[in-house]
Amino acid sequence: MDPKAKTIGDLSFTRRTPVRLTSRLRCSPQRINHLTEHLQKNKKDHSSRRGLLMMVGQRRRLLDYLQITDVSRYQTVTKKLKLRH
Repeated sequence: MDPKAKTIGDLSFTRRTPVRLTSRLRCSPQRINHLTEHLQKNKKDHSSRRGLLMMVGQRRRLLDYLQITDVSRYQTVTKKLKLRH
């Protein structure tokens, strides 16, 4: 099974949460992990580093919004995505 599809299946949200928010939170870990590995090999790739920082910032803003709107869902997401231990 594709890792992206597995993550999407693991985090099934209700219709109350906006679709755009949930899809971004589901797919961001794979992209961020991939770029992190890429940057460990290519230390001078500054454009990819900028993209990684933008993605991490976007994820942080989405999680902040989710924490304000629905605390229980925020805790579930951070636990399943293994963020903010």
